[in-house]
Amino acid sequence: MSTPADDLPDVAPRLRELRRRGRLTLEAAARRAGLSPAHLSRLETGARQPSLPMLLSLARIYGTSVSELLGEVPPERDPVIRGDRQGSVEADGWTYHTAGSPGRAMQPLRVRVPFGAQGELVRVHPGEEWLYVLSGKLRLTLGDAAHDLDPGDSAHFDSLTPHRIAAATRDGTELLFVHTLLQSPDLH
Repeated sequence: MSTPADDLPDVAPRLRELRRRGRLTLEAAARRAGLSPAHLSRLETGARQPSLPMLLSLARIYGTSVSELLGEVPPERDPVIRGDRQGSVEADGWTYHTAGSPGRAMQPLRVRVPFGAQGELVRVHPGEEWLYVLSGKLRLTLGDAAHDLDPGDSAHFDSLTPHRIAAATRDGTELLFVHTLLQSPDLH
């Protein structure tokens, strides 16, 4: 069931603007999005309305969000997060402290990982992750490779790579952790 075109904002000019700003030809952008150049051209002229999967793909390619493609203006946010106002949540033995504003593509957290938490859980999901070890030793497994990280060490990886994060010291580890919800566009 499709949504009538009148119910959606006119994304055509924004799609064209973002493609041109990224200096992508119609053919290159269409190839990255898995569309034909003719189909992308119809989206950019308003002759067709994009589906949600198309919007997600185009937002990823252009390095933006679906909200921005739709012309939504985010509410003003305080760029400063005070330490005494950070909320914390416990899940599966880990403690997560909010370190950023909600609703953004990057989600920064300060995380406490106890020794032995989450067992042998391996994760795979779209996006990227960056972490920085504050205290303790961290065991990061990426695919078949295991890496021991000390305080001051960091890692940045595509989270489609099967990965496991675990404390490698009995006292646990604390880290800064940033993840994105979508992969970065391939600009090569």
